[in-house]
Amino acid sequence: MSKNNEHSPNPGPLSGIRVLDLSSVVMGPFATQMLADLGADVIKVEPPAGDGMRKVGPMVHDDMGALYLHLNRNKRSVVLDLKTEQGRKACLALAKTVDIFLYNVRPQAMARLGLSYEEVAAENPAIVYVGAYGFGNDGPYAGKPAYDDLIQGMTGIPVLYEKNSGDEPRYTPLTLADRTIGLQVAIACLAGVLQSKMSGKGQSIEIPMFEGMAQFVLGDHLGGKTFVPSQGDMGYARLLAHHRKPYKTRDGYISVLIYNDKHWKGFLTLINREDLLEGSIFSTHTVRAENIGDVYSFVAQVLESNSSQYWLNLLANADIPAAPLYSVEDLLEDPHLKAVSQVVEMDHPTEGRIRTPGTLGTYSKTPLKIYRHAPNLGEHTEEVLKESGLDQSLLDELIKNERKWAR
Repeated sequence: MSKNNEHSPNPGPLSGIRVLDLSSVVMGPFATQMLADLGADVIKVEPPAGDGMRKVGPMVHDDMGALYLHLNRNKRSVVLDLKTEQGRKACLALAKTVDIFLYNVRPQAMARLGLSYEEVAAENPAIVYVGAYGFGNDGPYAGKPAYDDLIQGMTGIPVLYEKNSGDEPRYTPLTLADRTIGLQVAIACLAGVLQSKMSGKGQSIEIPMFEGMAQFVLGDHLGGKTFVPSQGDMGYARLLAHHRKPYKTRDGYISVLIYNDKHWKGFLTLINREDLLEGSIFSTHTVRAENIGDVYSFVAQVLESNSSQYWLNLLANADIPAAPLYSVEDLLEDPHLKAVSQVVEMDHPTEGRIRTPGTLGTYSKTPLKIYRHAPNLGEHTEEVLKESGLDQSLLDELIKNERKWAR
């Protein structure tokens, strides 16, 4: 089935699950786009000014930036001013109709809006109320501002780069924290809905960025501090080795991972160094790990002796993991990604022909697809509010306000 079938029902495995998404920027919208791709009906609630990510170019028209387009397809957009009583009432009316209520501001801010868990659950006791923000509400950092760069910095990622390369600390050139914790947010939403469907009672869930990325980093780098008393320094030596990077060849770079005993036997045989199979730093996995810097340095020296294609062919024939080094531009031409439609083209009603990442994975009975374009600001306000059962006079006032903001 096509992954690009605009305006037809989504048959995905979450069909029938409804999400009220008050989040913005990357983390929350990334989580809810995954749910939307899986078939959930995601209602994106935006303030009159819209999600700030709408403003980040490149773009064809105002308020439809490229990143916004890649984070908000398969959703419906509703404009509500939650600082007004009318907006609050409308939000609570929508909350009655959904399974998941997601927000990414501090809980105290939600309470000031009259949208605390207690107030929302009073309208819908089965609701799964998910807060995704910087720091857990029980710790001393509660309420502090948090963005991807700050969380990367606080969880040691820039310093890991420094240790690995000897260069100055630097951030990963991805919204790594937002997207990593966005995955955790999506999992939490699904776990909460599963429990709610079984028990009939919802709950409040908190997914903090700092704690989540600390878990992510420490899982690799607790090292000797895993044990009490300590058995050495922190850090996973293989990941921190200076030569753990794409290997330079005679005419470029390639990615190679000679990992297990079988790989090393094959590699040392290929380069006519069978003499190193026994009694050397290459002999066992444990010994290699203890000397990982020297091991990677050896491979680096060897691979510089010939061309990238020479090594890719030779290593493939020996069943040793190796791959070309791509630029991000190369992803658009990769034959595998093309074959599985991981980058698709679709027509957007206002932005024209666009290219976007496709849905992920295949489901034999509930196939996934892009069935709705990333919405213009407030595109579905009237449609969604009419579904909520609002009092007609309040509905008329809200629609009137939305049309005024649109001008």
